[in-house]
Amino acid sequence: MTKAELVKSVSDAVGAGVSRRECAAVTDALLAAIIDTLERGESVDIRGFGIFKVRHLAARMGRNPGTGEPVKIAARTSPVFRPSKAFRERVNTGALR
Repeated sequence: MTKAELVKSVSDAVGAGVSRRECAAVTDALLAAIIDTLERGESVDIRGFGIFKVRHLAARMGRNPGTGEPVKIAARTSPVFRPSKAFRERVNTGALR
């Protein structure tokens, strides 16, 4: 599902009272708020959906698969999402319909 399809789905679910343009603005604001919070190193906990947080990965040594040479991989911060138990259960029961 693309962002445009998500906006259309939300607009259809909300009904005629809200335009697709307004749904797009709300979706953009929601995503921006999540990104801004993660940039500050904080987590976003949406009950019944999941937790967005950042994980700090230490520097390490890797290997170039083509040459086999050791390569230093720099430390970095990576965003992660952990779905809630209810989310996982719903996806598992709805899988392969």
